[in-house]
Amino acid sequence: MTEIPVALTVILSVGTAAAVALALLLARSAREAKRLRQRSAAAEKDLQEALRQQAAFAGRAQATEAEVRHLAAARVPDLTAALAHPNVPVRGLLDPGFQGTELDRALTAVLEQVSNAVTKERLRVDGAAQASMRGATTTIQALLYQLQTRLQTMQERYDDPFVAEDLLAADFLNEQALRRIQSTAIVCGAWPGLTRQNSHLGDIVVGAMSRLSGYERVQVTNQLRDPVGVVARAVEPGAVVLTELLANALHYSHPELPVAVTIQQGNRGASVIIDDAGVGMHAEELERAQRMMSGQENTLLTELGDPPKTGFAAVGQLARQYGFTTSVEPSPYGGVRAIVHIPGDPLLTLLDEEEQPMSPMAPVPRSNTSAAPPVPSALPGHAVPPRPPQAEPAAGTTASAYAQSGPDPAQQDAPADEDLPRRRRRRPVPDVTLGTPSGTSGQAPAAEAPQSTGRHAQPPQAPQQPQASPEQSAERWAAFQRGTNSGRAAVDEGTEAGGVRPASAAPSPRHGSAVADDHYADPRSAEGNPQE
Repeated sequence: MTEIPVALTVILSVGTAAAVALALLLARSAREAKRLRQRSAAAEKDLQEALRQQAAFAGRAQATEAEVRHLAAARVPDLTAALAHPNVPVRGLLDPGFQGTELDRALTAVLEQVSNAVTKERLRVDGAAQASMRGATTTIQALLYQLQTRLQTMQERYDDPFVAEDLLAADFLNEQALRRIQSTAIVCGAWPGLTRQNSHLGDIVVGAMSRLSGYERVQVTNQLRDPVGVVARAVEPGAVVLTELLANALHYSHPELPVAVTIQQGNRGASVIIDDAGVGMHAEELERAQRMMSGQENTLLTELGDPPKTGFAAVGQLARQYGFTTSVEPSPYGGVRAIVHIPGDPLLTLLDEEEQPMSPMAPVPRSNTSAAPPVPSALPGHAVPPRPPQAEPAAGTTASAYAQSGPDPAQQDAPADEDLPRRRRRRPVPDVTLGTPSGTSGQAPAAEAPQSTGRHAQPPQAPQQPQASPEQSAERWAAFQRGTNSGRAAVDEGTEAGGVRPASAAPSPRHGSAVADDHYADPRSAEGNPQE
């Protein structure tokens, strides 16, 4: 009986120990399960964060790729267009979130490198194009000058008025081509191509007018007090500048509207003011024109449009090289006012009107009988000389020719106190008077001359002359040729004695016989010459 409780006790002890061990195992497994659940939750959380970061990185990569594509497809083309046309805007970043980031700085550096590379390439290509154009235009300009000389020689050689008219028309067309070639060559860096002597400022203005179609619309007012001239090295550049500005005024105004040109003298130089009543210019166009005419920026051929407009660019080149000051502004007449200021210190001088008179085609200065006090001249090293009196016509020459042709009916009733200049109409002298003794010139009686004082009055009819025999006509033409040859010989001797030949004097051939070389007897008229 005693052995049964011991066994039961042993069994109970073993069961109790097993239960305790099992409880410990269960507690441990519970802790392990809890720890595993915690780790699983943390891992799941990390996985979610990783997925979120991966999505963010993928979105940023896509945004960066979009920015690079935007740079290549939009920003670089905008930059190249803006280099040629400053008004074209360059688009910025596609995503404003990249502003100030490393990506923004990297893309900006790329744009700067592209801009520098494109600018250098454009300058290189434009320089090569200008060199090629300069060589071609210089050659063409030289050929046109030779053609001009040949046309002038032909004008002096042939007496036929119809041939002379055609030659003058061809000469004028040659002048148009020469002007365009000259302006293109100047824009490409060439010099104007001509050297002249010191010239009156009024003569330069008239020379610039005569190079243009529609020059009869230009109305020049000369307000110079002194015989102001331009030094030799700046004469042709000044004429080119005035020609281009006058061409713009004539082209952009109505064909029936005049173009007003005023020549003024100031304390520090002289100015030429050109006013037109044309279409005018917008503020941006005026700003661009002023920038080009100032000569402060290098102008590329690609910036002149298609076809290239070289006027303002040529003006800017010459202004920078020779010291002119040019500007444009709205005109009081509704168009554009262009002002060319020629500084007195390096570019102006005073000319002696007796040794070098103004051209008959130049505008006559206003009378210096003014109540305003005289302004001191700005010309260096020159004193203001008194204006010489007008020379009286020689007796027996001009007076006799004027008496033969009769006074101009438009000037018979002109008021005596009118001091404005008038252009006198040339009256041909009847060739019957050539070689005829005095007193037998066959003048018409005074009663037969028609008296007309109206503005549109008909000119007096030439008196009927008796028919001359062939011998008399030959004798008269021989006398006319002898007088022409003797006058040319006197001019040639005077120029050879002085040692200086004026730039405007064309070489005349020597004549051995007055009758044999009669085709040189009719020199070209100054009024028909479209050149300066």
